[in-house]
Amino acid sequence: MFTTIFLLVAGLLALVAIIVALQPSTFTITRRAVLDAPAAAAFAQINEFENWRNWSPWEDIDPALKRTYTGSRGGVGATYAWEGNNKVGTGRMTITDVRPDEAIWIKLEFFKPMAGVCTAQFTFRPGAGGTEVTWTMTGRNNFVAKLFCLFISSEKMIGGQFEKGLANLKALLETPARV
Repeated sequence: MFTTIFLLVAGLLALVAIIVALQPSTFTITRRAVLDAPAAAAFAQINEFENWRNWSPWEDIDPALKRTYTGSRGGVGATYAWEGNNKVGTGRMTITDVRPDEAIWIKLEFFKPMAGVCTAQFTFRPGAGGTEVTWTMTGRNNFVAKLFCLFISSEKMIGGQFEKGLANLKALLETPARV
């Protein structure tokens, strides 16, 4: 009886391990929005991390978020570290490359609740009705991340936050300045 239960549990664990191992090793999440604003305005909001307080979707999740800015004010070398509740976690972003009004690359380092390193990219292109802003995050899935993704869709969870952030950015840049 014990042997049967042991073999059944071991077989089930082996099956789960195989299913997890067969999941994709990399991921890409992308969202786009067209803003009725010049590329330079969108670029400026993203290129300086202190501006993220105006539109970032994570600002509403933890009002007590602790922020630290180091390096240059914007552009290559600008760094933003955060410590938040368990929904926001702890991490750091560093701008690694920029093409003014065209693209920004950011190294994302997550420390808590789950460690990981990703790359975020923002691109700005002329589009019908304004500037098309594309927000993309790419990274690698380790075994734990693959297991997590079996139960929770990172595409929907993170993609939903990207959609909210782009909507916030759109509202910010399309709202006429108050005198």
